[in-house]
Amino acid sequence: MAGPLTGYRIIEIAGIGPGPFAAMLLSDMGAEVIRVERAQAVRGPAPSSANPDVLQRGRRNLAIDLKNPEGVETLLRLVERADALIEGFRPGVMERLGVGPEQCAARNAKLVYGRMTGWGQEGPYAQAAGHDINYISLAGALAHYGRDGEDPVPPLNMVGDFGGGGMFLAYGVVCALLEAARSGKGQVVDTAMVDGTAVLMSMFWGFKHAGAFDENRRGTNLLDTGAHFYDAYRTKDGKYVSFGSIEPQFYAEMLRLTGLEGDAEFAKQMDKGNWPHLKDRMRALIATKTQAEWNALMETTDVCYAPVLTMSEAAKHPHNVARNTFIEVGGITQPAPAPRFSRSTPATPGAAAHPGQHTRAVLADWGIPAGEIDSLVASGAVRQA
Repeated sequence: MAGPLTGYRIIEIAGIGPGPFAAMLLSDMGAEVIRVERAQAVRGPAPSSANPDVLQRGRRNLAIDLKNPEGVETLLRLVERADALIEGFRPGVMERLGVGPEQCAARNAKLVYGRMTGWGQEGPYAQAAGHDINYISLAGALAHYGRDGEDPVPPLNMVGDFGGGGMFLAYGVVCALLEAARSGKGQVVDTAMVDGTAVLMSMFWGFKHAGAFDENRRGTNLLDTGAHFYDAYRTKDGKYVSFGSIEPQFYAEMLRLTGLEGDAEFAKQMDKGNWPHLKDRMRALIATKTQAEWNALMETTDVCYAPVLTMSEAAKHPHNVARNTFIEVGGITQPAPAPRFSRSTPATPGAAAHPGQHTRAVLADWGIPAGEIDSLVASGAVRQA
Protein backbone atom coordinates (compact mmCIF):
# COMPACT_ATOMS: atom_id res chain seq x y z
CA MET A 1 0.00 0.00 0.00
CA ALA A 2 1.13 3.55 -0.70
CA GLY A 3 0.21 6.70 1.21
CA PRO A 4 -1.00 9.92 -0.45
CA LEU A 5 2.50 11.49 -0.40
CA THR A 6 4.22 8.52 -2.01
CA GLY A 7 6.71 9.69 -4.63
CA TYR A 8 7.75 12.88 -2.83
CA ARG A 9 11.33 13.16 -1.56
CA ILE A 10 11.98 15.33 1.48
CA ILE A 11 15.18 16.19 3.32
CA GLU A 12 14.91 16.75 7.09
CA ILE A 13 17.78 18.58 8.74
CA ALA A 14 17.94 16.99 12.19
CA GLY A 15 16.51 18.99 15.06
CA ILE A 16 14.25 18.45 18.05
CA GLY A 17 10.51 18.68 18.72
CA PRO A 18 8.39 20.26 16.01
CA GLY A 19 10.74 19.65 13.07
CA PRO A 20 10.98 15.89 13.59
CA PHE A 21 7.22 15.81 14.25
CA ALA A 22 6.52 17.46 10.90
CA ALA A 23 8.94 15.04 9.22
CA MET A 24 7.18 12.12 10.91
CA LEU A 25 3.78 13.31 9.66
CA LEU A 26 5.07 13.61 6.09
CA SER A 27 6.78 10.22 6.29
CA ASP A 28 3.68 8.60 7.80
CA MET A 29 1.76 9.68 4.69
CA GLY A 30 4.19 7.94 2.36
CA ALA A 31 6.82 10.58 1.52
CA GLU A 32 10.42 9.41 1.42
CA VAL A 33 11.98 11.51 4.15
CA ILE A 34 15.69 11.27 4.90
CA ARG A 35 16.97 12.68 8.17
CA VAL A 36 20.32 14.44 7.88
CA GLU A 37 22.13 14.14 11.21
CA ARG A 38 25.31 15.85 12.35
CA ALA A 39 28.35 13.68 11.66
CA GLN A 40 29.38 14.18 15.28
CA ALA A 41 26.20 12.35 16.38
CA VAL A 42 27.60 9.05 15.08
CA ARG A 43 29.47 7.30 17.89
CA GLY A 44 30.27 3.87 16.53
CA PRO A 45 28.17 1.15 14.91
CA ALA A 46 24.40 1.51 15.08
CA PRO A 47 22.87 -0.49 17.95
CA SER A 48 20.82 -3.54 17.01
CA SER A 49 17.80 -2.30 18.96
CA ALA A 50 15.42 0.34 17.61
CA ASN A 51 15.87 3.98 18.49
CA PRO A 52 13.14 4.69 21.10
CA ASP A 53 12.51 8.21 19.74
CA VAL A 54 9.08 7.74 18.14
CA LEU A 55 9.34 11.12 16.39
CA GLN A 56 12.13 9.70 14.21
CA ARG A 57 10.19 6.71 12.94
CA GLY A 58 9.73 5.82 9.30
CA ARG A 59 12.79 7.42 7.75
CA ARG A 60 16.39 6.59 6.99
CA ASN A 61 19.20 8.48 8.67
CA LEU A 62 22.45 9.72 7.17
CA ALA A 63 25.18 11.78 8.83
CA ILE A 64 26.80 14.76 7.08
CA ASP A 65 29.37 17.24 8.39
CA LEU A 66 27.94 20.59 7.27
CA LYS A 67 31.10 22.36 8.44
CA ASN A 68 33.03 20.44 5.83
CA PRO A 69 32.80 21.92 2.28
CA GLU A 70 32.45 18.44 0.84
CA GLY A 71 29.62 17.77 3.25
CA VAL A 72 27.84 20.95 2.17
CA GLU A 73 28.27 19.99 -1.48
CA THR A 74 26.89 16.53 -0.73
CA LEU A 75 23.75 18.02 0.81
CA LEU A 76 23.30 20.35 -2.17
CA ARG A 77 23.53 17.37 -4.52
CA LEU A 78 20.75 15.70 -2.54
CA VAL A 79 18.73 18.94 -2.77
CA GLU A 80 18.86 18.63 -6.56
CA ARG A 81 16.79 15.45 -6.30
CA ALA A 82 14.45 16.56 -3.49
CA ASP A 83 10.96 18.05 -3.53
CA ALA A 84 11.29 19.74 -0.15
CA LEU A 85 13.72 20.44 2.70
CA ILE A 86 12.76 21.26 6.27
CA GLU A 87 14.97 22.76 8.97
CA GLY A 88 14.55 24.18 12.47
CA PHE A 89 17.58 26.39 13.18
CA ARG A 90 17.55 30.02 14.25
CA PRO A 91 17.23 32.47 11.35
CA GLY A 92 20.47 32.77 9.39
CA VAL A 93 22.14 29.53 10.51
CA MET A 94 21.43 27.59 7.32
CA GLU A 95 22.61 30.53 5.23
CA ARG A 96 25.90 30.62 7.13
CA LEU A 97 26.35 26.90 6.53
CA GLY A 98 25.91 27.48 2.80
CA VAL A 99 22.59 25.64 2.45
CA GLY A 100 20.06 28.45 2.88
CA PRO A 101 17.07 28.98 0.59
CA GLU A 102 18.99 30.90 -2.07
CA GLN A 103 21.84 28.39 -2.26
CA CYS A 104 19.36 25.52 -2.48
CA ALA A 105 17.12 27.27 -5.03
CA ALA A 106 20.17 27.72 -7.26
CA ARG A 107 20.40 23.92 -7.42
CA ASN A 108 16.65 23.21 -7.54
CA ALA A 109 14.24 26.01 -8.44
CA LYS A 110 11.23 23.84 -7.58
CA LEU A 111 12.39 23.05 -4.02
CA VAL A 112 10.00 23.82 -1.17
CA TYR A 113 12.08 25.11 1.76
CA GLY A 114 10.27 24.64 5.09
CA ARG A 115 11.56 26.63 8.05
CA MET A 116 10.53 25.96 11.65
CA THR A 117 11.18 28.50 14.40
CA GLY A 118 9.43 29.68 17.54
CA TRP A 119 9.33 33.40 16.78
CA GLY A 120 9.56 33.48 12.97
CA GLN A 121 12.23 34.60 10.54
CA GLU A 122 11.95 38.26 11.50
CA GLY A 123 10.68 40.48 14.31
CA PRO A 124 12.16 41.70 17.62
CA TYR A 125 12.28 38.19 19.12
CA ALA A 126 13.58 36.41 15.99
CA GLN A 127 17.11 35.73 17.28
CA ALA A 128 16.13 35.00 20.89
CA ALA A 129 16.10 31.53 22.40
CA GLY A 130 12.76 30.13 23.48
CA HIS A 131 10.67 27.04 24.14
CA ASP A 132 7.03 26.06 23.74
CA ILE A 133 5.98 27.72 27.00
CA ASN A 134 7.36 31.05 25.77
CA TYR A 135 5.79 30.86 22.31
CA ILE A 136 2.30 30.05 23.59
CA SER A 137 2.68 32.82 26.16
CA LEU A 138 3.38 35.47 23.52
CA ALA A 139 0.65 34.10 21.25
CA GLY A 140 -2.02 34.73 23.87
CA ALA A 141 -2.77 31.09 24.65
CA LEU A 142 -1.09 30.14 27.94
CA ALA A 143 -2.91 32.88 29.86
CA HIS A 144 -6.14 30.93 29.38
CA TYR A 145 -5.04 27.48 30.57
CA GLY A 146 -5.76 26.93 34.24
CA ARG A 147 -8.40 26.98 36.91
CA ASP A 148 -10.07 29.98 38.48
CA GLY A 149 -7.74 31.71 40.93
CA GLU A 150 -4.76 29.53 40.04
CA ASP A 151 -1.64 30.06 37.94
CA PRO A 152 -1.51 29.24 34.20
CA VAL A 153 -0.80 25.55 33.50
CA PRO A 154 1.30 24.67 30.43
CA PRO A 155 -0.53 21.98 28.38
CA LEU A 156 2.64 19.87 28.05
CA ASN A 157 4.36 21.17 24.89
CA MET A 158 1.58 20.09 22.58
CA VAL A 159 0.13 23.48 21.64
CA GLY A 160 3.26 25.35 20.55
CA ASP A 161 5.72 22.68 19.43
CA PHE A 162 3.33 20.22 17.87
CA GLY A 163 -0.01 21.94 17.20
CA GLY A 164 1.19 25.43 16.33
CA GLY A 165 4.57 24.28 15.03
CA GLY A 166 5.05 20.83 13.55
CA MET A 167 1.53 20.41 12.20
CA PHE A 168 1.60 23.84 10.56
CA LEU A 169 5.01 23.10 9.04
CA ALA A 170 3.76 19.83 7.52
CA TYR A 171 0.59 21.58 6.31
CA GLY A 172 2.60 24.45 4.84
CA VAL A 173 5.01 22.12 3.04
CA VAL A 174 2.15 20.14 1.49
CA CYS A 175 0.42 23.39 0.42
CA ALA A 176 3.65 24.62 -1.19
CA LEU A 177 4.18 21.26 -2.93
CA LEU A 178 0.69 21.52 -4.42
CA GLU A 179 1.44 25.05 -5.64
CA ALA A 180 4.83 24.01 -7.04
CA ALA A 181 3.11 21.32 -9.10
CA ARG A 182 1.18 24.12 -10.87
CA SER A 183 3.80 26.86 -11.03
CA GLY A 184 6.98 24.82 -11.32
CA LYS A 185 8.53 27.06 -8.66
CA GLY A 186 9.49 26.40 -5.06
CA GLN A 187 9.23 28.83 -2.18
CA VAL A 188 10.09 29.32 1.48
CA VAL A 189 7.54 28.27 4.12
CA ASP A 190 8.11 30.40 7.24
CA THR A 191 6.48 28.47 10.09
CA ALA A 192 6.52 30.15 13.50
CA MET A 193 5.05 28.54 16.60
CA VAL A 194 3.73 31.93 17.71
CA ASP A 195 1.81 32.29 14.45
CA GLY A 196 0.45 28.75 14.50
CA THR A 197 -0.61 28.97 18.13
CA ALA A 198 -2.40 32.24 17.42
CA VAL A 199 -4.35 30.51 14.65
CA LEU A 200 -5.29 27.69 17.03
CA MET A 201 -6.91 30.35 19.24
CA SER A 202 -9.21 31.57 16.42
CA MET A 203 -12.43 30.25 17.94
CA PHE A 204 -11.69 31.96 21.23
CA TRP A 205 -11.08 35.27 19.46
CA GLY A 206 -14.57 34.81 18.05
CA PHE A 207 -15.96 34.03 21.50
CA LYS A 208 -14.19 37.10 22.91
CA HIS A 209 -15.69 39.44 20.32
CA ALA A 210 -19.11 37.89 20.86
CA GLY A 211 -18.88 38.52 24.62
CA ALA A 212 -18.81 34.79 25.35
CA PHE A 213 -15.26 34.54 26.71
CA ASP A 214 -13.79 36.58 29.59
CA GLU A 215 -10.07 36.71 28.79
CA ASN A 216 -9.31 38.19 32.22
CA ARG A 217 -10.85 35.32 34.20
CA ARG A 218 -9.37 31.97 33.22
CA GLY A 219 -11.16 28.97 34.59
CA THR A 220 -14.57 30.67 34.57
CA ASN A 221 -15.60 30.16 30.96
CA LEU A 222 -17.44 27.41 29.15
CA LEU A 223 -14.43 25.42 27.88
CA ASP A 224 -11.71 26.27 30.42
CA THR A 225 -13.07 24.30 33.43
CA GLY A 226 -15.45 27.05 34.47
CA ALA A 227 -18.58 25.02 33.74
CA HIS A 228 -19.63 22.13 35.97
CA PHE A 229 -20.63 20.12 32.87
CA TYR A 230 -17.27 20.52 31.10
CA ASP A 231 -14.52 19.29 33.38
CA ALA A 232 -12.68 16.28 34.78
CA TYR A 233 -13.57 14.89 38.21
CA ARG A 234 -11.81 12.59 40.66
CA THR A 235 -13.45 9.25 41.31
CA LYS A 236 -13.65 7.12 44.45
CA ASP A 237 -10.55 5.13 43.45
CA GLY A 238 -8.41 8.19 42.77
CA LYS A 239 -8.85 8.12 38.99
CA TYR A 240 -10.66 10.67 36.83
CA VAL A 241 -13.56 10.92 34.41
CA SER A 242 -14.41 13.70 31.95
CA PHE A 243 -17.68 15.35 30.97
CA GLY A 244 -18.39 17.55 27.96
CA SER A 245 -22.18 17.78 28.27
CA ILE A 246 -22.65 21.18 26.62
CA GLU A 247 -25.72 20.80 24.42
CA PRO A 248 -29.09 20.60 26.24
CA GLN A 249 -29.81 17.03 25.18
CA PHE A 250 -26.39 15.85 26.36
CA TYR A 251 -26.73 17.80 29.61
CA ALA A 252 -30.13 16.19 30.21
CA GLU A 253 -28.57 12.75 29.73
CA MET A 254 -25.81 13.64 32.19
CA LEU A 255 -28.39 14.63 34.80
CA ARG A 256 -30.39 11.47 34.21
CA LEU A 257 -27.46 9.08 34.55
CA THR A 258 -25.97 10.86 37.57
CA GLY A 259 -29.34 10.89 39.34
CA LEU A 260 -29.59 14.68 39.21
CA GLU A 261 -32.59 14.81 36.91
CA GLY A 262 -35.26 17.06 38.44
CA ASP A 263 -32.78 18.84 40.73
CA ALA A 264 -33.79 22.51 40.70
CA GLU A 265 -30.23 23.82 41.05
CA PHE A 266 -28.95 21.85 38.08
CA ALA A 267 -31.93 22.84 35.93
CA LYS A 268 -30.36 26.24 35.19
CA GLN A 269 -27.44 24.92 33.15
CA MET A 270 -26.10 28.26 31.85
CA ASP A 271 -26.36 30.26 35.08
CA LYS A 272 -22.66 31.07 35.39
CA GLY A 273 -23.08 32.52 38.85
CA ASN A 274 -24.08 29.10 40.13
CA TRP A 275 -21.34 27.12 38.34
CA PRO A 276 -18.86 27.07 41.27
CA HIS A 277 -21.51 25.68 43.62
CA LEU A 278 -22.67 23.08 41.10
CA LYS A 279 -19.08 22.06 40.49
CA ASP A 280 -18.64 21.38 44.22
CA ARG A 281 -21.72 19.21 44.12
CA MET A 282 -20.42 17.37 41.05
CA ARG A 283 -17.09 16.72 42.76
CA ALA A 284 -18.82 15.20 45.74
CA LEU A 285 -21.10 13.09 43.56
CA ILE A 286 -18.42 11.72 41.23
CA ALA A 287 -16.28 10.78 44.24
CA THR A 288 -18.96 8.29 45.36
CA LYS A 289 -18.16 5.78 42.59
CA THR A 290 -15.04 4.32 41.04
CA GLN A 291 -14.01 5.10 37.47
CA ALA A 292 -15.10 1.60 36.43
CA GLU A 293 -18.53 2.13 37.97
CA TRP A 294 -19.00 5.44 36.12
CA ASN A 295 -17.78 3.77 32.93
CA ALA A 296 -20.44 1.09 33.30
CA LEU A 297 -23.08 3.80 33.57
CA MET A 298 -21.91 6.25 30.95
CA GLU A 299 -19.48 4.90 28.37
CA THR A 300 -20.89 5.01 24.79
CA THR A 301 -23.90 7.10 25.91
CA ASP A 302 -24.74 10.62 24.73
CA VAL A 303 -23.48 12.21 27.93
CA CYS A 304 -20.25 13.17 26.12
CA TYR A 305 -18.23 11.20 28.63
CA ALA A 306 -14.90 9.38 28.72
CA PRO A 307 -12.57 8.06 31.39
CA VAL A 308 -9.34 10.04 31.77
CA LEU A 309 -6.64 7.57 30.73
CA THR A 310 -2.88 7.50 30.91
CA MET A 311 -0.95 6.70 27.73
CA SER A 312 -0.57 3.06 28.74
CA GLU A 313 -4.27 2.79 29.59
CA ALA A 314 -5.26 4.45 26.31
CA ALA A 315 -3.29 1.89 24.31
CA LYS A 316 -5.32 -0.91 25.91
CA HIS A 317 -8.80 0.65 25.79
CA PRO A 318 -11.25 -1.43 23.70
CA HIS A 319 -12.19 1.47 21.41
CA ASN A 320 -8.57 2.27 20.60
CA VAL A 321 -7.77 -1.41 20.17
CA ALA A 322 -10.69 -1.81 17.75
CA ARG A 323 -9.40 1.07 15.63
CA ASN A 324 -5.70 0.17 15.93
CA THR A 325 -5.12 3.69 17.22
CA PHE A 326 -1.85 2.48 18.73
CA ILE A 327 0.65 0.17 17.06
CA GLU A 328 3.91 -1.52 17.99
CA VAL A 329 6.97 -0.80 15.87
CA GLY A 330 10.33 -2.28 16.75
CA GLY A 331 8.95 -3.36 20.12
CA ILE A 332 7.85 0.19 20.97
CA THR A 333 4.17 1.08 21.46
CA GLN A 334 3.25 4.34 19.72
CA PRO A 335 0.35 6.15 18.00
CA ALA A 336 -0.57 4.93 14.52
CA PRO A 337 -0.43 7.38 11.60
CA ALA A 338 -3.43 9.66 11.20
CA PRO A 339 -5.67 10.58 9.45
CA ARG A 340 -6.93 7.54 7.58
CA PHE A 341 -7.68 7.24 3.88
CA SER A 342 -10.23 5.10 2.05
CA ARG A 343 -7.84 4.25 -0.78
CA SER A 344 -4.25 5.52 -0.45
CA THR A 345 -3.52 3.81 2.85
CA PRO A 346 0.02 4.42 4.16
CA ALA A 347 2.18 1.46 5.12
CA THR A 348 3.05 0.88 8.76
CA PRO A 349 6.02 3.14 9.56
CA GLY A 350 9.41 1.61 10.17
CA ALA A 351 11.28 1.87 13.44
CA ALA A 352 13.28 5.00 14.25
CA ALA A 353 16.84 4.83 12.97
CA HIS A 354 20.11 5.70 14.70
CA PRO A 355 22.39 8.55 13.55
CA GLY A 356 24.23 7.65 10.37
CA GLN A 357 22.66 4.20 10.13
CA HIS A 358 21.84 4.52 6.41
CA THR A 359 24.42 7.01 5.14
CA ARG A 360 25.87 4.84 2.37
CA ALA A 361 22.52 3.42 1.28
CA VAL A 362 20.79 6.81 1.05
CA LEU A 363 23.62 8.43 -0.89
CA ALA A 364 23.63 5.53 -3.33
CA ASP A 365 19.85 5.60 -3.77
CA TRP A 366 19.96 9.37 -4.36
CA GLY A 367 22.50 9.07 -7.14
CA ILE A 368 25.96 9.42 -5.56
CA PRO A 369 28.41 6.93 -7.19
CA ALA A 370 29.96 4.29 -4.93
CA GLY A 371 33.50 5.58 -5.41
CA GLU A 372 32.52 9.07 -4.37
CA ILE A 373 30.74 7.71 -1.31
CA ASP A 374 33.95 5.96 -0.26
CA SER A 375 35.87 9.24 -0.67
CA LEU A 376 33.29 11.20 1.33
CA VAL A 377 33.45 8.68 4.17
CA ALA A 378 37.26 8.73 4.09
CA SER A 379 37.36 12.54 4.25
CA GLY A 380 34.85 12.73 7.13
CA ALA A 381 32.37 14.71 5.04
CA VAL A 382 29.84 11.96 5.78
CA ARG A 383 29.81 9.22 8.39
CA GLN A 384 28.35 5.72 8.39
CA ALA A 385 27.33 4.17 11.73
